[in-house]
Amino acid sequence: MSNRPNIIVISADSLRANHLGCYGYPLATSPEIDKMASNGVLAEQMFCPVIPTQPSHTTLFTGQSPLRHGVVAHGGKAKLPRTSPFLPEVLHDEGYLTCAVDTLFRERMWFARGYEHIIDPSINHVFYANVTQEELNDRAIRWIRNFAADDPFFVFIHYWDAHYPYVPPKKYREAFYPGGTPVDPTNHALDEWWTHPIGTMARDTWLRTKKGLITDPNYVTGLYDGEVKYLDDGIGHLISSLAEMGQLENTMIVFMADHGESMTDHHIYYDHYGLYDCTIRVPFIVHWPAGNLKAGQRLGPVRQSFDVAPSILEACGIDIPEEMDGRSFYREWTGEAEPSGYESFVTLESTWQAKYALRTASHKFIISREPDVLGNPDRELYDLQADPEELTNLALSEPQVAAELENQLETWIREKLHSVGKTLDPVVQEGAVNYSLWKGVKATA
Repeated sequence: MSNRPNIIVISADSLRANHLGCYGYPLATSPEIDKMASNGVLAEQMFCPVIPTQPSHTTLFTGQSPLRHGVVAHGGKAKLPRTSPFLPEVLHDEGYLTCAVDTLFRERMWFARGYEHIIDPSINHVFYANVTQEELNDRAIRWIRNFAADDPFFVFIHYWDAHYPYVPPKKYREAFYPGGTPVDPTNHALDEWWTHPIGTMARDTWLRTKKGLITDPNYVTGLYDGEVKYLDDGIGHLISSLAEMGQLENTMIVFMADHGESMTDHHIYYDHYGLYDCTIRVPFIVHWPAGNLKAGQRLGPVRQSFDVAPSILEACGIDIPEEMDGRSFYREWTGEAEPSGYESFVTLESTWQAKYALRTASHKFIISREPDVLGNPDRELYDLQADPEELTNLALSEPQVAAELENQLETWIREKLHSVGKTLDPVVQEGAVNYSLWKGVKATA
């Protein structure tokens, strides 16, 4: 037991991979995270099998496909079966002292499974996503110092700093704004945002200044980048605190996100729906000085977030539950195995929209189970090689490719449901749980 590493899993809610320097972002938003990547292992193509927060974290901790565990919507009706494995519970049963510094259990009680200690400083805020990295770090560091002296520990820290609303501390607010006029009545670039239910709530809060409503999308992106830099400073403080306590050397830090964020991509403003890469591709970095990692390695093949739990368990020498669908890639972290991954995968959502997507190396096909809230067609096809930003829908102009991918997707869904003993599609069952809210706001706008 004494040789097993301590584990810290960090989920940075709503963090786009391509807004970090280690993923190619040109602005200095993430020097501490970049340093962690250069001393650890980075997965270049980590994707979420389901979005947003609640289903994505459920998938992370169970190591299961969302069609197996059934939690496909944020705020949906489904509950996690007790038969599903849960990473904190497995680790607790193996002798780990477990702690969550998190808010997820407030709305879905299965997020409390396996934790001996749960700390929630967001109780001091009206909106839980306003809890800061400083508050979360303070509790996590104090817990490690006071409780984790002898036994190996597992800590989950769920940071909200990159999540909407983007309200970083003052010194970060214009650090990444390229300049211009934040408030310009002649600029209508954000007019569409005010028809979104969340946009209507934002109108009189964080997007209003003394001069009026912010109209420049670049200013809002700068606020988001300021949040990322504020989070990055917190990551640096956490790592330096672990070093001061003598806990860094044998602590495996897994850093990732539950999903990305659409800034204005695809007419989706400051939210995380739509099965486009800006939302389903997330960062993944593992840092573990004593873990014989191949430092500085960048893993190129596609991986999915349900691969993380089995990888952590294998790294700790713990048997991986048979019920986990994910495939460990721990031996790729150490260089013992050649990088491998998925030639194609399926991802889904059932919150603002009810959709599936099949992503291959060359194409992405998206299909809707219900009308799209933005009025998009029920089938979308993108050539990822020629159009990596997914701007040109080819579903009508390349019907044969669309039909082939649709057949492949529907076959996968049928076979997966059959393999897990289900007859009903959970995306159809849940539908788009927030669709009525959206239409209600549209009707009164």
